[in-house]
Amino acid sequence: MRFGIGVLVLALAACQPVAPPPVKEGAVGSCGADALQTLVGQDKSVLAAMTFPAGTRIIEPGTPVTMDYSASRLNIYIGRTGLIERVSCG
Repeated sequence: MRFGIGVLVLALAACQPVAPPPVKEGAVGSCGADALQTLVGQDKSVLAAMTFPAGTRIIEPGTPVTMDYSASRLNIYIGRTGLIERVSCG
């Protein structure tokens, strides 16, 4: 009977749902960042003529930002030279 209980426990454990892998920070899909990758390497001045979704963060060196993750939030990172270094979700 002991063998049967052990098999039952293993069978039940195999039925437990598996959580999906966490969204990788900086992913480019869910906020529209994938369509804006052509901005990388351009001067930040190009952003002035563009409109972005509410909540978009343009992050320059030294800009404080919250550490919460939002897959729908667009982040545009500006480097010390004034060039756009990265466009991602988060």
